Amino acid sequence: MKLGLINSAWFGSPFSTAEGIRKTKEIGFDTIDIFADPLEINVKERRLIKDSCISFGLPVVSVICCALGIGDFNSAVRRFHIERAKRTLDLGYELGGRNLLLVLGEYIWQQEIIAPQDQWKWAAEAVRELGEYAVGLGLEIAIELEPFHLAFINSLQKMVEFLDDVGHPAVMANLDLSHLTLTQQKSKDIAKLRGRIAHVHLSDCDGKKHGDLPPGRGVVDFPPYLAELKKTGYNGVISIDLEYSDDPGKITEWVTEAYRETDKLMKGLGLRA
Repeated sequence: MKLGLINSAWFGSPFSTAEGIRKTKEIGFDTIDIFADPLEINVKERRLIKDSCISFGLPVVSVICCALGIGDFNSAVRRFHIERAKRTLDLGYELGGRNLLLVLGEYIWQQEIIAPQDQWKWAAEAVRELGEYAVGLGLEIAIELEPFHLAFINSLQKMVEFLDDVGHPAVMANLDLSHLTLTQQKSKDIAKLRGRIAHVHLSDCDGKKHGDLPPGRGVVDFPPYLAELKKTGYNGVISIDLEYSDDPGKITEWVTEAYRETDKLMKGLGLRA
């Protein structure tokens, strides 16, 4: 497996886009994931990201889209989020990426007023359309498991059910190991997603609240999750997800610590040469 970093780790720090990419390579990462909204960045910024990744030898694996209205009861809102996700897939294609990391969001109004099964159905229909668009670009969709009470996908079982309902081979799962801890998912249950994992995130947390900390600063028991991940045959990228440092002035130390501890974990389990 390879070790990557989501570039949002540098957000709010003194590092520019290109400097953050350069520093990512300098620290030792193999790959990078890009969190950038294609509706907000212009053609020059897109070219800067691509050229910087090529120049510093950091392949782009994933581009990220939070489509929190993709299950909205308003068809116009759903259509906006579908089209925005397609533009993010276009960006992934331009950057030579492998997948779109898709965050689906949550049920509205505590699953009242609007039937939760309808919200689920709308989300599944939208993602099925995105899967068809993605396959035309040679990309996959990686659905993130979120640790929030009203999230559409907040357990391994829910992930299986959603992927089954979408029913598209290009739509797969993303696993964030801190999210698995926060939702009290057993490591052995990762086996339910054998052959259906497109991407993996890694960070630490305090076990109670979403944290995105460097490994070792929280309570996540990484080895059992990583061992089970290996058993599924997954051999892709594990990307560190750090958002956000309490001290942007020490962001280099923050990211370097996360790299060092994750590299140690992976090598200890024979996951990284």
